[in-house]
Amino acid sequence: MAETTVAEVMAELAALEDPKARVVNERHGDDHGVNLGKLRAVAKRLKTQQELARGLWATGDTAARLLALLICRPKAFARDELDAMLREARAPKVHDWLVNYVVKKNPHAEELRLAWFADPDPVVASAGWALTTERVAKQPAGLDLPGLLDVVEAEMKGAPDRLQWAMNHCLAQIGIEHPEHRARALDIGERLEVLKDYPTSPGCTSPFAPTWINEMVRRQHQP
Repeated sequence: MAETTVAEVMAELAALEDPKARVVNERHGDDHGVNLGKLRAVAKRLKTQQELARGLWATGDTAARLLALLICRPKAFARDELDAMLREARAPKVHDWLVNYVVKKNPHAEELRLAWFADPDPVVASAGWALTTERVAKQPAGLDLPGLLDVVEAEMKGAPDRLQWAMNHCLAQIGIEHPEHRARALDIGERLEVLKDYPTSPGCTSPFAPTWINEMVRRQHQP
């Protein structure tokens, strides 16, 4: 089969552009108009193509970058390459997919977690917190959970939105997964009131940490 070119894929993405989808996406800070279901269908057809993924990422186009993250080989990226990609990824969906679909599966994930966690750029730091939350849930050995709660308690209230959201997720995850720290996590959430009034759709769990923790613990103990 002939290699698909970046130009061919960009033309296909342009044809999928939907003004209504763009309006919805732009409300969330994502500057593209491609329905994500259709984007995933393109990715399924293209399968894994690492060089095409790199070419699509280099365009700087948000839809192209999302597609690149779906067709890339996560373990093929070097540490410095992923660091540069994260610093370029300003659209929230690109940032989230890069961290969740690529960095978490890369052998440099822990090294990047430590580097990003302390970064002065709050968007980069939010990626470090997201990777830390993953470890809280799946591989907590070696993490200083009381120390993480200290940082959340001191800094979450005044943190910029993206970083605050990531810190709040970490707080909730500690409370959900680690009963010995649950009372303190609930107390911090109640006192700081971060995301307490966040609009939540019917049937969804509020991101307000105490509500989130209590609901997930309740589900764990359901027969």
